[in-house]
Amino acid sequence: MGPEARFGSDLMVDAIKACGFPYVALNPGSSFRGLHDSLVNHGGNDPEMILCQHEKIAVGIAHGYAKATGDPMAVILHDLVGLLHGALGIYYAYVDRVPIVVFGGSGPQDASRRRPNIDWIHTANVQGSAVRDFTKWDDQPASVAAVPDAIRRAYEIAVTGPQGPVYVALDAGLQEDVLDPTHGIEVHPPRPPSRLAPDPDGLAHLADLLVRSERPVIVAGYAGRDAEAFDALVALAEMLPAGVVDTNARLSFPTRHPMNVTGSTVLADADLVLFVDTKDQGKPTQLLESTTRSVTSQIPAGAAIVELGFGDLGLSSWSHDFAHRYPAALTILADTGVALPLLAASCRRLVRADTEGEEGRRRRRAELAAVHAEVIAGWEETVRERWDETPVAPSRLVAEVGEAVASHDWVLAAGTAHGSALRQWDFDAPYRHPGRSLGTATQIGIALGVALGHRGTGRLVVTIQPDGDLMFDLGALWTAAKYDIPLLIVMDNNRAYYNDWEHQIRMAVHRGTPVENAVIGMDIAAPAPDFAAAARALGVAAWGPYEAGDDLASGLAEATRTVVEQGRPALVDVVTAHR
Repeated sequence: MGPEARFGSDLMVDAIKACGFPYVALNPGSSFRGLHDSLVNHGGNDPEMILCQHEKIAVGIAHGYAKATGDPMAVILHDLVGLLHGALGIYYAYVDRVPIVVFGGSGPQDASRRRPNIDWIHTANVQGSAVRDFTKWDDQPASVAAVPDAIRRAYEIAVTGPQGPVYVALDAGLQEDVLDPTHGIEVHPPRPPSRLAPDPDGLAHLADLLVRSERPVIVAGYAGRDAEAFDALVALAEMLPAGVVDTNARLSFPTRHPMNVTGSTVLADADLVLFVDTKDQGKPTQLLESTTRSVTSQIPAGAAIVELGFGDLGLSSWSHDFAHRYPAALTILADTGVALPLLAASCRRLVRADTEGEEGRRRRRAELAAVHAEVIAGWEETVRERWDETPVAPSRLVAEVGEAVASHDWVLAAGTAHGSALRQWDFDAPYRHPGRSLGTATQIGIALGVALGHRGTGRLVVTIQPDGDLMFDLGALWTAAKYDIPLLIVMDNNRAYYNDWEHQIRMAVHRGTPVENAVIGMDIAAPAPDFAAAARALGVAAWGPYEAGDDLASGLAEATRTVVEQGRPALVDVVTAHR
């Protein structure tokens, strides 16, 4: 076959390139061998391939990249088995409302073209059904002519709010078919629709309720994905004034702003609670007694509940990630990136007209600022009390890392040391943090994607990396080294799956069984992994393990210089206490 011939996979690459993806993450597979060849030779490795050691890491990198940049990244998964490997990553992208466009080789659906055995066991009738319950859309085009529209539409659906992952299976036979030179198949770039705007009357009603409220509290979810909404939320909280509880689904409010009352009991005094793009309304507002699974709402019975956001749009009938929602007096469906600036402007007009209420607003600002200061003082006291602990207390670890990165324009990627970083550092802009970490076996991939998204910006990306999570995906460090992804990885290495260990302790206390047995099946010790040695073996500069806090500063300083000056990943292994 001469080099002048064109193939179905060349047209697929044209459609992929029209979407403008900067990268495509993958683990190699024969079901997309035609597409792989076309990406390299027809497409000129544009988008650039990011080779990963597991499909879940490929999806995780795309997840983190999208959270950091707001733009989707492409992933290719090897037929059915690669899709099943990557399914956990796709599920978490769905839960986290992240746009990812996943491509998969499939078939050939024409059974006469299948290789014996291997193509049969790796082929499904409708491959997307494996992930259909937690993707926004999937397609399996049956002809080369149908591929460009499928890819274009997949992109448009992924980025339309509420955003999420999509999947397109590309038949191996179609990839390898020779194109008729006169095929006339056109490729069009995606044109996503405009964002969902609020009902004007509903927004006016909401503004009136907020301004007339004496003790409003705002619970923020995904609003911080949009920089304009982040700023508008600050303006809204200041003028009302309203205390803000940030769920950290995305960083939606500055952590050191005096209206930030996250971690306080302010909700118990609220007369109105506004949920802003908050999918799970229960966790930030309910007290949990873990052993008995009983929950108690912190919101007073008489408080008005109102919400602004996507509501129940985009929910799966399979996954219960929609979580708890209160009965609301008013629900406005809208993209908060559009709605919050409009709401702030409406409230501003009402506040300016209400001159008699200004004294009350001044007192409320002072009250909220005092609550904020008290919360911060409590967290600072915790750091002081645990400073000299060995192993290193997570609060001291966070303080030491904060000192190491303070002189840089930093970004915290996935891990927060159980929220300790959010309590100690000054997160003053939405790009400082893309939102809370997710489940075990997701954090290192997402962190690499965040670092990839910020590469070339001059920002220093750091992640506080749990040991159990990295044990799932050590191979991700090799990808970081191969592509010089500049990421400072600081291990929060408590040598245990301690979240689950803590549950076993609760069960033992509740049931009267031996507490000392709770460690069985939970510790990551005997042998204790040497993460620094593992990192060096995979090409990542590394320091540690450090078991005492006084040893940390020099290692962190050297690792930080490596990331900043050489543009390489670096790891610092720190042995930490259990919480």
